[in-house]
Amino acid sequence: MSTLDPETLAWLNKLGFEPQDHDLWLAALTHGSHDADVDYERLEFLGDRVLGLCMADWLYRHNNAPEGKLSQRLNALVSRETCARIARKIELGEHIRMGKQARDDGGLESTNILGDVVEAMLGAGFLDCGFEPICELVHEIWSDEFNGDTGEAKHPKSALQEWAAGNQRKPPMYEVIDRSGPDHAAQFTVKVSVHKVGEAQATASNKQEAEKRAAKAFMERFG
Repeated sequence: MSTLDPETLAWLNKLGFEPQDHDLWLAALTHGSHDADVDYERLEFLGDRVLGLCMADWLYRHNNAPEGKLSQRLNALVSRETCARIARKIELGEHIRMGKQARDDGGLESTNILGDVVEAMLGAGFLDCGFEPICELVHEIWSDEFNGDTGEAKHPKSALQEWAAGNQRKPPMYEVIDRSGPDHAAQFTVKVSVHKVGEAQATASNKQEAEKRAAKAFMERFG
C-alpha cells in the first residue's frame, strides 16, 4: 500500500478528510505527467457526480426558487471555474503530484487541472468515507460560494441570446479563433458575433469559459 506524504496527509486532515485508502488519495492528487498509469481522471468522473448530487440536494433543501433558477445556480456552483476557486482557497496546488515539465508550463495554475483535482478528491472521499461525510465537507468548503451570489446573475451567454432575440437579430455565433499552449495549460480565444451588430472576443483556459467571457464583453460593448 502506498503512503501519502505526511504534509499532504496533515493538510487533508485539516480540511476534514480522514483518508483510509491512501492509494485512492494518491490517485486523486496525481496528474498524468507524474505517472502515466495512475492519475485523477477516473476519480474526477465520479467526483463530478458526487458534487452535483450533493449540491442539488443542498439547493433543494435551502432554496424555494423554481427549477430554472435552481439549475442556473447548480451549474455555476459546480462549474470548473468555481471548483478551481475552491482549489486555490484550500491551497490544493502544492499537493498535486505533477511532472516537472507540466509544472514549468503552469500546470499548477491551470483552472482545468485545479477544478478536476478537486472533483477527484470528492470521488476519493466518496469511495473512502461515504456520501454523507463528503456532503458535510462540501457544505463547509463551498459555504462562501453557496451563501454568496455565485449563479445568481444570468449567464452571459443566456443574456446575449435573449438580447439578440429581443432586438430581432440572428442568434450569436461563437468561433474558436485560436488555441495555444500545452494540453494541460491550454488557452482558447473565442470570437462571438451578431450579424449586423458587431463582435467581441475573449481568452480563457477552456472553450466554455472563453465563450462566457466573450458574451460578457459583447454585452458590455453593445448591450
